[in-house]
Amino acid sequence: MTVPLDCRRDVFQIPRSTHYFDCAYMGPLPRVSEKAGVEAIRRKRVPSRTLPPEAFWDIDRLRELFARLIRSDDPARIAIQPGVSYGIATAALNLPVSAGQNIVVTHEQFPAAYYSWRRVANETGAELRAVRPPEGPRRGREWNERLLQAVDAQTAIVCVPNVHWTDGTLFDLVEMGRRCRHVGAALVIDATQSLGVLDLDVTEVRPDVLLCAAYKWLLGPYSLSLAYFGPRMDDGTPLEETWLARKGSRDFQNLVNYRATYDAGAVRYDVSERANFFLAPIAQRSLELILDWSPAKIEVYCRKLTRDFLEEAESMGYGVEEEAWRSGHLFGLRMPEKVDLEDLRDTLATRSVFASLRGAALRLSTHVYNDTDDVDALAEVLREAVR
Repeated sequence: MTVPLDCRRDVFQIPRSTHYFDCAYMGPLPRVSEKAGVEAIRRKRVPSRTLPPEAFWDIDRLRELFARLIRSDDPARIAIQPGVSYGIATAALNLPVSAGQNIVVTHEQFPAAYYSWRRVANETGAELRAVRPPEGPRRGREWNERLLQAVDAQTAIVCVPNVHWTDGTLFDLVEMGRRCRHVGAALVIDATQSLGVLDLDVTEVRPDVLLCAAYKWLLGPYSLSLAYFGPRMDDGTPLEETWLARKGSRDFQNLVNYRATYDAGAVRYDVSERANFFLAPIAQRSLELILDWSPAKIEVYCRKLTRDFLEEAESMGYGVEEEAWRSGHLFGLRMPEKVDLEDLRDTLATRSVFASLRGAALRLSTHVYNDTDDVDALAEVLREAVR
């Protein structure tokens, strides 16, 4: 029998008086990750404690952990990058698009997963299709249907998230993967708002590129992103020519003997200075923690914590996506006519309830540090707003 996860607030530094519903903006560091970061900074006091070449390959542990998280048996397919926009730019450089073809994205997609495709469309004459959701009931279901319908024989690339960043709408990546393979389109996924709290299996979805920033649901540092590159990207061109990606780069004495060949897999797409002696240890500790808890258990905890709250919010007139098409950890509330979204946000802040405005929704996101006291504080503000 699977033992459910209970609240893990003590693993974090969040004060009892703070009701934090904004992991979708930035996740807090667990105590063990903070400690790892401090220890990493202290090591820099004495550079002789960071010995080449071994210290430069400690980052491979991060590849292994991320590969486990996405159910990949090949850590060499994982690249270390500074952000999702870097990974999108890498994909845009290598995935062919021509006039008469199209690129499919979601409406109001996160900017990091949009601007490169807009530039590619402008330069090539391809069509950029930003698929809008419908209004009213069945919004999530019909949005998924519209996305699948937008992918046709002329589609070169589909770039979608697992969870929409503004309101938590779920997208069926397995079905989208099938559709892309049917028409021969490349599938690029921004999993930043889901990975670490939702299960994702790359052997089922079969993306060509999957990207995830570390500072949100991976509970890691800013300026670090992890990326999976599938077989379609095996012989691609990296954005930069980092020397660490070349064969023979472990042999520091002979680095002057330049090599034309890269190490196998996605290592060619690593950012320069990928070893990142400060940030990598933080990310590693957080990933170990997430894998120990398991994303599936985290998602169940979050969904159970807010199910009654969301039913009450809907009864008060707040707009809520149907459960089958919203994530358990991130969701948007749309306001009744009498409630001003910005006024509500300000009131929440005065009660130390932290959330974000994204588009037309009050975006709320939960994690294992949240508990019923947090939910009660949030619910009370919503009740007052409609009285």
